[in-house]
Amino acid sequence: MISNPNRRHLLGAAGALLPALAWSQNSPALDKFTVAGWSKPITEVTPLLVDEDKGFYRAQGLALEYLPGAGGGDAVRNLLSGQADVAFTDPGSLFAALDKGERLRAIYDIYPQNVFNVVSLRKSGIRKPADLKGKKIGVYSLASGTRQALQVLLHQAGLTEADVTVVVTGLLNFAPLLQGQVDATAATDTGLAIGRRRGLGEVEVMEVGQFLNVSSDLFVVREESYQRRKELLRRFLRAYRDAAAWMIAEPAEAAKLAVRRAIDGSDPQLNLELIRLRNAASVSALTREKGLGAIDLASLQKAADVYRQLGLVRQSLDMAQVVATDLLPGR
Repeated sequence: MISNPNRRHLLGAAGALLPALAWSQNSPALDKFTVAGWSKPITEVTPLLVDEDKGFYRAQGLALEYLPGAGGGDAVRNLLSGQADVAFTDPGSLFAALDKGERLRAIYDIYPQNVFNVVSLRKSGIRKPADLKGKKIGVYSLASGTRQALQVLLHQAGLTEADVTVVVTGLLNFAPLLQGQVDATAATDTGLAIGRRRGLGEVEVMEVGQFLNVSSDLFVVREESYQRRKELLRRFLRAYRDAAAWMIAEPAEAAKLAVRRAIDGSDPQLNLELIRLRNAASVSALTREKGLGAIDLASLQKAADVYRQLGLVRQSLDMAQVVATDLLPGR
């Protein structure tokens, strides 16, 4: 939960949009702006789905479009193919693209907290990373942050993917766990919350953040866009910051809007639970000091170094050359 002074600040940021929105109604045509997502339009990305209701992006002169994906790798591919202006992706997918020589910039930290975990049924006897050896483990997709989070967790026990069987389960990956098709499954905090709502029962949860508390998702752009379209990108980040601030300040309203805007949003109470989890992941000590979206360069560099140690990337990545903070809207 955020403190009352922070809540008042966030409400002020969202409320300040009203004059801008009135101005935008008399302004020239909106600029199309496409976000390549890692998922379908689900409740946890509500800040990107409610512009018809709230006008955060229109206030910045943008016509926002959301391009679904199946994992952070998909989001990066859609960015690189020119189908999107920005990718909503995980650090691992960013590192993999950089390792292949792609020129990218990280411009906003969406979730500075690590939200990934690996979950097993308590009766399985899986309690720690070493217990995963020889087991079947579910991931959302081979291009998802869940797979990379699993690799990080395996590394803590001196294991690799060769020591387990990785099974692609899709987002609803707790059904295969309950049905015995996998022994454990890599998920997010919101995925676990949905699973518990659907009768998951007693489970053991290994939180990846206990081993590597790096950002879960970032906004990433191509170097060319960063150099040539800075004003457009600044407008998008201002709009997203205001939308995220609104969701933190008004989670109940966001949960109600998700009923109409998110494909998984039929249950308002579950929406509220998921939104509160995402709100918590959006805030850190650094964002309280510098504003939503602030990027922890040291943490990101540590993660890049760990990925190299894991053999997930071959090159030594200098994240100081990748992280750009000049577009951030600040407080």
